[in-house]
Amino acid sequence: MMTSFILNLDPILHLTDAQFVQLCQANPDLKFERNPKGELIIVSPVGGLGGQQEADLIRQVGNWNEQTGLGVVFSSSTIFNLPKGGDRSPDVAWVALDRWNTLTPEQRAVFPPLCPDFVIELRSRTDKLPPLQEKMQEYLRSGLRLGWLINPQDHQVEIYRLGQAVEIVELPALLSGENVLPGFTLQL
Repeated sequence: MMTSFILNLDPILHLTDAQFVQLCQANPDLKFERNPKGELIIVSPVGGLGGQQEADLIRQVGNWNEQTGLGVVFSSSTIFNLPKGGDRSPDVAWVALDRWNTLTPEQRAVFPPLCPDFVIELRSRTDKLPPLQEKMQEYLRSGLRLGWLINPQDHQVEIYRLGQAVEIVELPALLSGENVLPGFTLQL
């Protein structure tokens, strides 16, 4: 069973953003995230089915983006330094081109200091739901415009929108990118 581990380093040290980047670069075989409390999260790799599902989601968002040219698509290997704290890597992320273009080449090369406009989190069979829901709230606090938490275990999708209550949709469902990803739909 794959699981994530949380390390509270606060009694010993507080990692700066630069130190967090160095830690990630010095340990390329591990996947780290950091929540707003500064706790270090060691994220487990996904299994074959989860990796295939994630790749399919990235492909679909990427195909839409290639047609529209409206932004930049990122995989789960990308860590975003969120404005309200935390360093997170969604399974799929999209940033509007005008926002991406405001970053310097140096900011683009490390962990981009912004929140994606759109994210997808795909709950794996070993993920606990509450930490994923908290992660989605972290994105919202940092300016996320639209997010989908796909929960195959409970046959649901939680839709997160800036300034609105979470909407729960039962699967199967046809999701819309609304005004964030205009014209994008995802059949689940």
